[in-house]
Amino acid sequence: MRLKQTVVEQGAVADSSRRNFVIRMASVAAVLGSSGALSACGGSDSGQSGDVAAFNYGVASGDPLADRVILWTHAKTASDQPVRLVWQMAADASFSLLAASGTTTASADSGFTAKVDASGLTANTEYFYRFVAPNNAVSPVGRTRTLPVGDVAEVKLAVFSCSDYPAGYFNAYDAATSSGAQFALHLGDYIYEYKDGVYPPAASAVAARISAPANEIVTLADYRARHALHKADPYAKALHARMPMIAIWDDHEFANNAWMDGAENHNPLTQGSWAARKAIASSVYHEWMPIRSPDPANLLKIYRSFDFGNLLSLHMLDTRIIGREHQPDRSFDAQGRDIADPAFLPYAFNRSKQMMGSTQQSWLDAQMTASKATWQILGNQTVMARIVLPASVLAANLSTASVSAYLTAKGTPAQLRTSTQNDLLDPAKNPKISYNFDSWEGYTDQREQVLASAAKQKAAGKKFAVLSGDSHNAWFNKLTLRDGTQVGAEFAGMSVTSSGFEGVFPPSVFPPATLAATIKSMVDDISYFDSSRRGYMLITVTPAQVKGDYIYVSSVTSSSYTTAVDTLSYAG
Repeated sequence: MRLKQTVVEQGAVADSSRRNFVIRMASVAAVLGSSGALSACGGSDSGQSGDVAAFNYGVASGDPLADRVILWTHAKTASDQPVRLVWQMAADASFSLLAASGTTTASADSGFTAKVDASGLTANTEYFYRFVAPNNAVSPVGRTRTLPVGDVAEVKLAVFSCSDYPAGYFNAYDAATSSGAQFALHLGDYIYEYKDGVYPPAASAVAARISAPANEIVTLADYRARHALHKADPYAKALHARMPMIAIWDDHEFANNAWMDGAENHNPLTQGSWAARKAIASSVYHEWMPIRSPDPANLLKIYRSFDFGNLLSLHMLDTRIIGREHQPDRSFDAQGRDIADPAFLPYAFNRSKQMMGSTQQSWLDAQMTASKATWQILGNQTVMARIVLPASVLAANLSTASVSAYLTAKGTPAQLRTSTQNDLLDPAKNPKISYNFDSWEGYTDQREQVLASAAKQKAAGKKFAVLSGDSHNAWFNKLTLRDGTQVGAEFAGMSVTSSGFEGVFPPSVFPPATLAATIKSMVDDISYFDSSRRGYMLITVTPAQVKGDYIYVSSVTSSSYTTAVDTLSYAG
């Protein structure tokens, strides 16, 4: 999702050379750690003498299970020949005793990326890993870990979304590397597809953060180059090297407000077929992300589950590409009618649209039913809670007068209300409508199915929570059925860099605290809302509760920053 942006404040840009130095030193340390004991692999697919492989994008790991984990790197020589790699895993950073090893190849067919599903590992164990190329070129050393089994007391997850490169520095990634998190989750919009200067507008972008390629990405080479841009970021390198990541895509890995058969930001007349663009984007995502492909014959299928012993089953959903029907526009219908027109209402309340498809819904129901874990947690792209506002307020773009009129009517005793005030509180005349139909509010029947399934699990003694991204803002919400029954809680995280409500409602005109209080006063299911800060969530799961530390960075326009924390929790 892209919020319509009017104002973004920009600060001073600082040099990130210190982090670049750290990454370079990690590479040097890896070479020294090899002690020259590894000879060139040789063979016809190795680089020629002097043609040394470069590991310009570091290393990454992901999709851990109890006995295996995906290892990733990118290796390329000046000659563009395939690079034969040896991968190694050990319990110590000196690699004195290997726990697992093998070979793989980085070639042009995969954009010179290489992935390995390293198996035969021990549960709940931290490992060091690296890749070694011919001529003893050695990658930076990464750290990863396997999932726990049996009784698990605690799991810590660093949760991210919406990392738009030109919008600022990935300080949230940097902060998370020292947070104590064991695993990273990325809930989508790992990259953005826009032409440089479009989002954010050139006047609001950070000068040192220029998109590459400069054009909107459409081709195979384009998508590879944009992923490379993000992987080259020193904070992204450090995060990936520090812990395994479990990731799903959202729309911007493809194009803004994507759905199965198109996207708001895709023009088939000038950009070719959506099917072709979708196939390219998904293929490159699998190349550049440390993701295990559930179905190699269908790279559009990425929903999958992870079991953290008997504490937590994490179900990663795809609510964007594989089953989503065309979402309504959040402001106008096909005839140009807006939310102030009663004829718009049937369009706004079309509840039957599918957001993730019936096949994925059946899979999720079966996964939660079969799980023996205390907590059933969804990794989900968009906000799930019921966030609806009076049509009178939305039509006036949350103007002070419209908000005041509604809240005054709400606070006036029934016998003292005027006819105008009664009309404001009459759901037939002034219904509550979502500000964003691209979220679950555009797909309310399927949301009810998901929450009804959660209610069944709750009756069986399991607890339910949802981790969400996409909105660029921080929320802690109740998850309720249509009858008002609460079945769980939603921890929806702020963006890494992308501008939130402060880009639509300038803080100088609408202070964030006032905006948050205003929205909370009109939406019963919101318990916490922050409309202006960037960062990430540190989610700590224990048998008793899910605790969300909302960790905010003071700036994304400088690589120097401080952090602040708000903490919310849910006991189930």
